[in-house]
Amino acid sequence: ISGQQDLELLAKELEEAEILDYGLIDNIARRLPRHTRFNLQRLETKPRMSEFSVRTTIISRYAFTTISCSLVNSGSEAREGIFETQIPVTAFISNFTMVIGDRVYSGEVTGKEWKKSDRKGNNRYSRPRDDGENGVETFRASGMIPRKGEATFLLHYEELLQRRLGKYQYTVSVRPQQLVGRLRVEVSILENSGITSLEVLPLQNSKSRGAGNGEDDVSPPPSTMVGQTKTLAKVTFSPSVVQQAQIARNGILGDFIVRYDVNRELSVGDVQVLNGYFVHYFAPKDLPPLPKNVVFVLDSSASMVGTKLRQTKDALFTILQDLRPEDHFNIIGFSSRIKVWQDQLVPVTPNNIRDAKIYIHNMTPTGATNINGALQISTKILNDYIAQNDIEARSVSLMIFLTDGQPTSGERQSAKIVNNTREAIRNRFCLFTIGIGNDVDYWLLERLALENCGMMRRIRENEDAAAQLKGFYDEIGTPLLSDIRVDYPTDSVEQVTQNLFPNYFNGSEIVIAGKLLNRTANSLHVEVTASNSDKYVLLKTDVPIDLTSRNHVGGMPSGTEDPANDRNYVERAWSYLTIKELLTSWLKSDDSEEREHLQERAKKLALTYNFITPFTTLKMKELALQAQPPIEIYTGPSVEGLGEIVQGLQGHSAPSGKDGANSPAFGLPWSLSDGDPHFVVDFPLSKLTVCFNIDGEPGDILRLVSDHKNSGVTVNGQLIGAPAPHHGHKKQRTYFRSITILSDKPERAYLEVTPTKVILDDGERLVLPCDHSAVVGSKNLEVSIVAHSRVTVVIRGTIGFVILIHHYKNPAHYQKDHLGFYISNSKGLSAGSHGLIGQFLYQDVKLTQEPLDQSHHMAGWNQTKGADTNSRNTLRLKGRLIPVVWKQRKIYNGQQEVDCWFAKNNAEKLIDGDYKDYLASHPFDTGTNSLMENRL
Repeated sequence: ISGQQDLELLAKELEEAEILDYGLIDNIARRLPRHTRFNLQRLETKPRMSEFSVRTTIISRYAFTTISCSLVNSGSEAREGIFETQIPVTAFISNFTMVIGDRVYSGEVTGKEWKKSDRKGNNRYSRPRDDGENGVETFRASGMIPRKGEATFLLHYEELLQRRLGKYQYTVSVRPQQLVGRLRVEVSILENSGITSLEVLPLQNSKSRGAGNGEDDVSPPPSTMVGQTKTLAKVTFSPSVVQQAQIARNGILGDFIVRYDVNRELSVGDVQVLNGYFVHYFAPKDLPPLPKNVVFVLDSSASMVGTKLRQTKDALFTILQDLRPEDHFNIIGFSSRIKVWQDQLVPVTPNNIRDAKIYIHNMTPTGATNINGALQISTKILNDYIAQNDIEARSVSLMIFLTDGQPTSGERQSAKIVNNTREAIRNRFCLFTIGIGNDVDYWLLERLALENCGMMRRIRENEDAAAQLKGFYDEIGTPLLSDIRVDYPTDSVEQVTQNLFPNYFNGSEIVIAGKLLNRTANSLHVEVTASNSDKYVLLKTDVPIDLTSRNHVGGMPSGTEDPANDRNYVERAWSYLTIKELLTSWLKSDDSEEREHLQERAKKLALTYNFITPFTTLKMKELALQAQPPIEIYTGPSVEGLGEIVQGLQGHSAPSGKDGANSPAFGLPWSLSDGDPHFVVDFPLSKLTVCFNIDGEPGDILRLVSDHKNSGVTVNGQLIGAPAPHHGHKKQRTYFRSITILSDKPERAYLEVTPTKVILDDGERLVLPCDHSAVVGSKNLEVSIVAHSRVTVVIRGTIGFVILIHHYKNPAHYQKDHLGFYISNSKGLSAGSHGLIGQFLYQDVKLTQEPLDQSHHMAGWNQTKGADTNSRNTLRLKGRLIPVVWKQRKIYNGQQEVDCWFAKNNAEKLIDGDYKDYLASHPFDTGTNSLMENRL
């Protein structure tokens, strides 16, 4: 026989043996095809993620986030469970807990011993590992999960949302790295000043992160729901396994992003007070923009060759078009040599813009990278222009510096470059730095921005540099105020955060927080001074403090657990801002005593508020109290959630005479076989539900659906025997041990399902275990596995089956793991369908009452309460009369009951022919022989 046939025979042999010892997988995999081996290793050895959830509460821009992840080890030995997620670099972790098996490990924030040799910033906050102000850091934890055990990881972090381009943006990473049975993101927002312009963006990956507003695709991810009132909003995202697979089969869905803004009524800003702390949000609007003097310093060294330089040029062409007529600008390119376009800044005119574009277009990548020389010459040009034109009070000056590498020419020591630049700028203007690629000296660019009132942005190698450059410029391209100062009476407040700001850019926000000395005050006096064009601006007002309503931290959406109920969000915003400022001062300081003092202050505050910072660390310790695992016998699928997959099954109440009254729908599929096996068929035209039993023998293969000639679909189920319970009326019970689905159109494929595995063959053979969630799909066939629960099969989009997996943890001697079969969509099955279930799909029946002769009366037929005792209930189907009685049948392994008309004696007269006519010779028998057709 051929090698391929040999592999198929071997696989079939292993499947029939129902090998469950995962220790044998390695030996088996050596003999299976490569794609099968890969799936076996990946699915069998890695703990399965059963749940991934994110719950976030945002109160007045301050966000509390909890990420919960549950991993299940279905293997026969302990395996490492890994929890990994990305969190914003601007966030502080506030708690972490692990529950592994019956052990609970809780995180404790402790002080970190800091070595003096670390002063250069070789630590977390020297800082983000990804892309600066938009950056993320990776949190990773792991633990050994006992065999057949479960682990739950709970991560809490907090952040103050920043306003950019007129909106606050909350971003959470949804990257479980595998398909998850239960995945949910829930974001609740409370803004007392009122919510405006709420939107949910499409999921974004690293390539699109930060690339403007995402105007090309504004539709939210599938399954997203948004509810909103004037001050409250709730956003949920709960994709099914199929929807997850449509987004990304590897489980890396992307960033879930919510954007919104708030109403602003007071020109002086929004001041909120709670329990002795205040936070002041200042974001004025409707102001004319200030003229700006900007110098673009662009790296044109050899390493910029290709995409990086091309995207930089494209972005600069767009940015030049956005310059206003009152602006002035210059362009400087650098490599080993410094190439200055003009000796001084020039006004924005059509001719100057045209010449600047030509200069940029002609830039060619060559030479090394002289960062220090470029900064010194650029700073001199901008300083000279400021001094000669006396424009400090009437405009905003800034420099945008872009590079993709490290200093390789001229001064090469980063610390000296920082000192040289600081001495040259001397607070006359702000320096904004952009790093492109993976080889950039991040520490250098961050320090240059921090020392000179700017911001740093990093653009990674695989990201859209042109879009991110334009987005970054848009944030700083419209200055509205300069030299902003916010003051409060010294006898009213203390420990106020930064209150002096060099610039305010349109769409951003200034945030100040502090402590109140008088907690019972009814108002807080606020003064804001700033420069706007040639005007001096002074805003002065007494802001009322309404503790009973405006600062109430209640009214969250129903059903939401508010993590801030026992936390003062204003106080935590103050501590958050204070620690951030201490870290910035520590990074900027060159004085060892000052650095030590700043470090101790930051550490003390972080310990008080349980924040993980560069000066604190998280130590895990086991709690004496152990978690009690849930006591559970039956671990099969729940009825809940199936309504999303399958159609409704009408139940009916017992009749009081000839007509039956309808009861509410159960929300179950309308044609099924589940249990012993119990068959339930719904006839929608007559609003009747009929049920029957098939008392087969173990090993029998029943033909459930037969439509081979038309749709090409056949479904067979093989029985397994089990002893009857004590005091039962049966000697034995039978259940389905396997379900086989065959589809011959347009191409041949088959699927075999058992309680432990799914075998799919559509030209390539694939074996998947049922204890792992997975989705496999092609143009005509899609199979979705929800671990330990169900298998959903969709054929050509018009035929749907659901196979429930009934599994017992501690089975009694009469309990066997088995399957239930449900038809969820029969549109694609023809009127010529047959089989024990298929023959009823397009039929109708009538319920009548026939006179009861003496022999039947003596036989003791059960009568419906209230019915005529001299007649019996009869179904009329295809000219046949079938005696029936009113019964309740249990399905879903006894979890649900269905009221139905029950036909006795193996469905005699109800089905065409008799029970034996529906026996298949093997699981792949399509029943197309002429003898079978003639008998039926």
